Amino acid sequence: MTGTLHPPPEFWRNGTDNDIEGMRRTRSGWMLQLFAIAVGISHGRTEGVEMDVLKQIVRNEGALALYKGATPPAVGWAAIDSVLLGSLHNYRLFLLRHGMSEPTPHSGAPRLTILGHGIAGLLAGALIATPMELLKVKLQLQSQKSVVDRRFTGPIHCAREIARVQGPLGLWSGFTGTVASRVNFFWMFLSFEVFMRGFGKLAGTPFEVNTGLANFLSGGFGAFTYWIMAIPADNVKNRMMAYPYPDAYPASNSTVGLKVPSFSRTAREIFLHDGYVGFFRGLGPCLLRAFPVNASALFVYEGLMRLLGAEQTRQ
Repeated sequence: MTGTLHPPPEFWRNGTDNDIEGMRRTRSGWMLQLFAIAVGISHGRTEGVEMDVLKQIVRNEGALALYKGATPPAVGWAAIDSVLLGSLHNYRLFLLRHGMSEPTPHSGAPRLTILGHGIAGLLAGALIATPMELLKVKLQLQSQKSVVDRRFTGPIHCAREIARVQGPLGLWSGFTGTVASRVNFFWMFLSFEVFMRGFGKLAGTPFEVNTGLANFLSGGFGAFTYWIMAIPADNVKNRMMAYPYPDAYPASNSTVGLKVPSFSRTAREIFLHDGYVGFFRGLGPCLLRAFPVNASALFVYEGLMRLLGAEQTRQ
């Protein structure tokens, strides 16, 4: 079967499936995401810092504080996943059609190369990720127990205040960090395909697994690969977005300008304070969250693609 680009209706059909998937991701992995960000921007010792952060959040703000900042991702991840996975599918087909193919063993049918899967993942990042991530970080770092004591009362108020203080482009603070982090989807989707082919080689053996389980496991292991590669840039991004934390965010009528430090400056500060270890803070919570969330996501996505007859890059 030859790869062809699908018309817009299929892209939007993919998008609807991924809207549901984005909201499911928010529910299933939110507490660990908050935990990872709080650990990632902390300075000082490394031993036991995860439990200290967890205890401080619950002690100061209560258990419900573990869901702070969940509204932007609940909406944003739906949009981001629609763009990410919808464009991923079309990039795969485009690359298959333009020479990045190889014959499938046994059948000889063309399939996308492993490198092609990685490049498709690299190209499928979404610009809308930065504002959503920024609002999430700002809201999660508010440690006041009472809502009236917080600088931001919610995501809409947070976005409005950022625009007033920094201008509309302030919502894209940390954009370079977002890009540096999200390019690592190259490794996620490349490794996903490597694992899928590895499971495929188990066919006819006592360890053979069905396609759905292979999707689930490959998605989880691929997420491990992504976070191991992405966590340094993700920590830099979170520090950029958190600025001027732990100082208070300026009032909207403040005459003092707010200039977010660059990616390189933030990376140097992390290294000076914590060394190389500082770039990998929060990796443990990220890995705990990564497997179930992404395994489920790719299980659903790949299953729907097969159900709709849209999978043409893996024979």
